[in-house]
Amino acid sequence: MRARVKFLPAQLAYFLSAREARRNVASLLRYVAFLVAVIALFTVGFHVIMSEVEGRDHSWISGFYWTLTVMTTLGFGDITFESDVGRVFSVVVLLSGVVLLLIVLPFTFISLFFAPWLEAQVRLQAPREAPADTKGHVIVCAWDSIAPGLVQRLRLYGIPYFVIEPDPLAAGRLHRDGVSVVTGDIDARETYERLHVERARLVFANREDTTNTNIVLTVRETAPQVPIAAVVESDDAVDILQLSGASHVLPLKHRLGELLVHRVNVGHAQTHVIGRYRDLLVAEFTIHKTGFAGRTIRETGLREAIGVNFIGVWERGRLQPARPDLLLSETCVPVVVGSAEQIAELDALLVIYDANWEPALVIGGGKVGRAAALELRRREFPVHLIERDPRLFASLTGVADRVFQGDAEDRELLVEAGIERAPSVLLTTNDDAMNIYLAVYCRRLNPELRIVSRITHERNLEAIHRAGADFVLSYASLGAEHAFSLVRGRELILLGEQFELFAIPVPPALADRTLAESEIGDRTGLNVIAIQHGDEFTTNPTGATRLPEGGEMVMLGSAEQLERFHRAFDAGPKA
Repeated sequence: MRARVKFLPAQLAYFLSAREARRNVASLLRYVAFLVAVIALFTVGFHVIMSEVEGRDHSWISGFYWTLTVMTTLGFGDITFESDVGRVFSVVVLLSGVVLLLIVLPFTFISLFFAPWLEAQVRLQAPREAPADTKGHVIVCAWDSIAPGLVQRLRLYGIPYFVIEPDPLAAGRLHRDGVSVVTGDIDARETYERLHVERARLVFANREDTTNTNIVLTVRETAPQVPIAAVVESDDAVDILQLSGASHVLPLKHRLGELLVHRVNVGHAQTHVIGRYRDLLVAEFTIHKTGFAGRTIRETGLREAIGVNFIGVWERGRLQPARPDLLLSETCVPVVVGSAEQIAELDALLVIYDANWEPALVIGGGKVGRAAALELRRREFPVHLIERDPRLFASLTGVADRVFQGDAEDRELLVEAGIERAPSVLLTTNDDAMNIYLAVYCRRLNPELRIVSRITHERNLEAIHRAGADFVLSYASLGAEHAFSLVRGRELILLGEQFELFAIPVPPALADRTLAESEIGDRTGLNVIAIQHGDEFTTNPTGATRLPEGGEMVMLGSAEQLERFHRAFDAGPKA
């Protein structure tokens, strides 16, 4: 209670420090003064009519009492007029009370005092600095589409973080929602000093290019050695951010286009390396039109012949555990892990399968679509591109083998662009509804087509998979995973939406138990793909493999599944 009393003067001081708040309070006081004058006028009128018209005398307290009971519509009835003049006056007082006391006064009080007071309370709740002992933390410079996914990953690994929000009101709301936030000017050196930036693990500058440049220069004044990762929108700004002192520049839209290309079918069959874990490569390859369709994982014989291990299989947006008896269909995309030599051997085995040398089709010529088309051309694969905007169309000369202007909803245009023969289509517009629509349309026009799409909002993930998309990737998840890989000091491994690799120490509750006895898969849904113990690294462990005390498990799954693992075994990943 005492703390609350101490907090009240601070709230009042903060509230009245704003010029607009002082104007609001002055306006409210003027209205109250007007209301007092009206009540006084009606009180005088009551006495005049009672004395001059009806010949009765009442005290001034009685007149004030009558005025308030009538204006508030209580109307006790113990003092009433008997003349028509008095009753007309009563109606005037009653209507004035309804308007002034019951309508205008509450609205004025709420809009001029109560709502700003609550807003001031929220603003005052926003922290201004990080605790003095903060270290090894991540500073996120904006609460944008990337930040929630990054914060979720940081929380799972127990890594402290702080989001900078210049608006105290927005910062207060984030604070109430459980986000670790600090309010302050994004370009002020004092903000980063209060965040102890010199002891930070990473500064993530995720605002527009010009602001990010200012952030990098400001941070470098205080902490010359701290790692800074800056998101870049324009290709022209990459050099500027690097010259400003950014440790890592992330052209996410350009990178998104390149990563979407990794998931297409075009040319001969081959693997696509999607990341590295220690000395092992993580790669994908498509089953479509290869000799592996219709076989189980065991029947492929790849583990015995080459040494690569299956760690999962994509099937229309769902990542399934790599069980030996899992049947591989034409639409499957296995995820394998192996050394560089083993992946090269797998490529040599796949190259004999001529999948389709028809041009791949890119729909959308923005930054993502342009990057995808250029990446396909760099790999010497034919590519066609469709763009609706005439101004953007004019700048796409040379980006693809052929560029078509028009609406991708036009069937004749799609057929002319080669949709019926294309091995793959990349949907790169930033409109989720349009991408879902086009996924349905393209699947109908070419049932064997591999559809790779971007999305903006994760809530549309299931919808676009139901529409027919084989692989989906979002700007937000790419940004979050890329930033988190820098925090963890490892190479980016992007399996797909909602799935990633976790390195988790074997918890005491599971030490010396077999994998089958642990029931990790049944209880959490996570798939253990490797076990590290000292210098020994075992991939694709069997149910009889024991979990060594002090060892580490490499697991495949989602953030929700990892949270279930935390609750089930009271364990967490390495920070």
